Amino acid sequence: MLLYLRLFKESFTFAINALRNNKLRTFLSLLGVTIGIFSIIAVLAAVDSLDRNIQDNLSGLDKNTMYVTKYSFGPTDVPRWQRDNFPQTEYDSYEFMKRNVPDIEAVAYVMFGGGETVKYGVETIAGVEVTPVSSEIYEIEDMKIGEGRFYTESESASGAPVIVLGYSIAENLFGNLNPIGKQIRVYGRKLTVIGVLKKFGSSIFDSPDEKAYVPANFVRRFRNGGSDGIPGAIIIKPEKGVDMGAFESVMKQKFRVYRGLKAGEPDNFFVNKMSGFTDAIDGIIGTMNIMGWIISGFSLLVGGFGIANIMFVSVKERTNLIGIQKSLGAKNRFILFQFLFEAVILAVIGGLVGLGLVWIVSLIASTFTGDFEFVLSAGNMLLGFVLSTIIGLISGVIPAISASRLDPVEAIRTGM
Repeated sequence: MLLYLRLFKESFTFAINALRNNKLRTFLSLLGVTIGIFSIIAVLAAVDSLDRNIQDNLSGLDKNTMYVTKYSFGPTDVPRWQRDNFPQTEYDSYEFMKRNVPDIEAVAYVMFGGGETVKYGVETIAGVEVTPVSSEIYEIEDMKIGEGRFYTESESASGAPVIVLGYSIAENLFGNLNPIGKQIRVYGRKLTVIGVLKKFGSSIFDSPDEKAYVPANFVRRFRNGGSDGIPGAIIIKPEKGVDMGAFESVMKQKFRVYRGLKAGEPDNFFVNKMSGFTDAIDGIIGTMNIMGWIISGFSLLVGGFGIANIMFVSVKERTNLIGIQKSLGAKNRFILFQFLFEAVILAVIGGLVGLGLVWIVSLIASTFTGDFEFVLSAGNMLLGFVLSTIIGLISGVIPAISASRLDPVEAIRTGM
């Protein structure tokens, strides 16, 4: 054991001397490893950070949530002309679902609102995403109220002129004033602010901080939500533990009966599931990981060749020393491990430099991206270290074997 510790110490010394004596050559050789490790770990860290941000954004939304509407949220085999003839999902459909479909925890009706102008006094904000939706959305999306409250079921059903603002909208309109009870103008009408959502922060999706919510029935009074009006959707959150396949089958069948569809006729609506959306995101993230590995792999390959090159040169320069060591009784494996350790140490040094660069970049990225946290996990750092070690082993094994097989007499004569 002491022999191998001494061997490791000598190999480390040789590696450091190689760095000192041939700075440019060693720098160019290790550059490939540094860039390769930097590229792979930076991509993995970026994808992990993106994935974590997405999961945080979707944490309050049940993956079993379904959107029943005339639109498909993803690719579909249904022809465009057929989709265009699908009827709108109207408020009556929502009431039917609420009364007749079992195992529903919450069901809401939403109208796809657009950008609206919101005014309070002299303050005006244009392009605010105002969402007309029934009160059950509060349960489905697990909203957090910072001030006031969300509108009740009775206010939702009666279409009361009330509004709940996102954090940023309330802050921009009212500043340090308490917004609860204040009247603002939206759609050219007066609405009373009854609640403000807690600050959510930045999001890759539309942040709730930049939104506002009003009862759908309030908007239905002056904006047509029928077949030629604003598109709508039914949002359904099934009860926990329900068989999703059976639930979807029952829900579809009841809705087909409501729509008057006969057996054999295709559905004239889409059921968009959040689980399909999250699966698609997972697929995209997985593809990004694979592409990152492929691109960074070329850098690692170049780095491996660089390490192999510097080790062949090192064997050539120390041929005489190898012959002396062997003549004094050094075993082949001693010589082999000496050069193998040296290759691994050089590769690990390059890898550590790459990890250091990723760490610096992650700090800078986190500073400039605000609420988006760029995370360099311990797992990714360990992966970088392991990859560096493997590159050193693979790159150094052939030079190490050639050094261990040198004849001592010929090695001394060659080196003289």
